Amino acid sequence: MSRAVIDRVCADEILDSRGNPTVEVSVSLSNGVTASASVPSGASTGEFEAVELRDKNPERYGGKGVLTAVQHVNEEIARALVGMRADEQRAIDATLIEADGSESKKVLGANAILGASLACAKAGAMESGLPLFRYLGGANSHVLPVPMFNVLNGGKHAHQGPDIQEFKLVPFGAPTFREALRYGAETYHALGAVLADAGLSTNVGDEGGYVPQLPSNVAALELILRAIERAGYRPGEDIAIGIDPAASSFYVDGRYRLTRDQRILTSSEMIDFWADWVTRFPLVSLEDPLADNDWAGFSALTRELGERVQVVGDDLFVTNSKFLQRGIDEHCCNSILIKLNQIGTVTETLDTAQLAFSAGYTCLVSHRSGETGDTSIADLAVALGCGQIKAGAPARGERVAKYNRLLAIERMLGDDARFAGRGAFRQLDRR
Repeated sequence: MSRAVIDRVCADEILDSRGNPTVEVSVSLSNGVTASASVPSGASTGEFEAVELRDKNPERYGGKGVLTAVQHVNEEIARALVGMRADEQRAIDATLIEADGSESKKVLGANAILGASLACAKAGAMESGLPLFRYLGGANSHVLPVPMFNVLNGGKHAHQGPDIQEFKLVPFGAPTFREALRYGAETYHALGAVLADAGLSTNVGDEGGYVPQLPSNVAALELILRAIERAGYRPGEDIAIGIDPAASSFYVDGRYRLTRDQRILTSSEMIDFWADWVTRFPLVSLEDPLADNDWAGFSALTRELGERVQVVGDDLFVTNSKFLQRGIDEHCCNSILIKLNQIGTVTETLDTAQLAFSAGYTCLVSHRSGETGDTSIADLAVALGCGQIKAGAPARGERVAKYNRLLAIERMLGDDARFAGRGAFRQLDRR
């Protein structure tokens, strides 16, 4: 058993993929091991996410600086962690939570806390001689996730695009992760060609997806189907589609306002809208289809569509076991999005995923729109064995880094690697 203890904890302010500041934390152990972690940031954020601490000084980065969070790491968090055993992740995270003292992590900042928690996990893995996925998930961690590629952007990720925030390729028919990555990359480029042929923009949004100006939301699905076929694949067999409407972003005064379609819908009408799409298109995953305070609507939608499609709660659950438990009790969704920075520590993230599994929910590990080169979520997806990950388009370095890490894990596992494939989506057997 490891006897190395944490010798030093320090942080710095770096930039994320959108050019905004974020926190990077380094942890050094008494035996010389050093590990670093950097923290992502979301644009489409749930109301109840753990608090990302920003300086709000208008003279630096438009108020988005994180020097206060960095200072908290270098002072309060460092004092709390130095001397602790590196392999005691649960004790480390409990110490961080206690040092903050608030339910939302607003005192020290979830960005400061997560940076320290994740850096400690990485240091513990290195000191143990294990890859991070094995350190977090144990000896049986061997399932490679189906990647969901955000290839067409809208909503808060791309203001000139559709109302729907993400349209995703889901290459679940591939035999391996490596081939799934190829399917996705080839179709992504085919979509670019389809857009160019139609005289539409091939500029990309925050997560690498294209941002065409379209006459309607459904036009995005029609273009994606053409791209799948142009790349030589079969819609619904080789590659399915997932969407993340991020419906809270177009929920105003109790109504859902689809600007591109010139429609204003009630919750019930919005459910009918999604039911029509699930019937007409090869949709396997529907994430945040309603607003994050529309619990009754989520329950009704899950009753109607939960046997046909994966209904994912993101803003609704914010990787928080308390909100997830409410969802379980009220029969809302059948899947949860897992984002480390929504809750703020590694062990709380693992606990939420375990609660989801115990209730029969699936888990989808996710990046954020403001990303870094940190690839921890790739390891997390394999550690959980959840079979699903979304990290953006197969383009932009901070997105591709996660997919390349999964390629490395697949090589590392060799013959023991198993690709989740269609089995990651339980509803497919019920159609």
